[in-house]
Amino acid sequence: MPKIKTNRGAAKRFRKSGTGKIRRNKAYTSHILTKKSTKRKRDLRQTTVVAKCDAKNISCLIPYL
Repeated sequence: MPKIKTNRGAAKRFRKSGTGKIRRNKAYTSHILTKKSTKRKRDLRQTTVVAKCDAKNISCLIPYL
């Protein structure tokens, strides 16, 4: 069987945790930050786990990560 190519866009956006779950960065952090509260911006820095319904499709895009 040939190897599966990793989707390079997905490889830059997602990582696997130690338990095998897929982590992602939160959105809305790049601009228009003046109207967002400090607490909200601080919370957006943290990574979060991808939703269960999306995890299967993403894991096909990053098979070797």
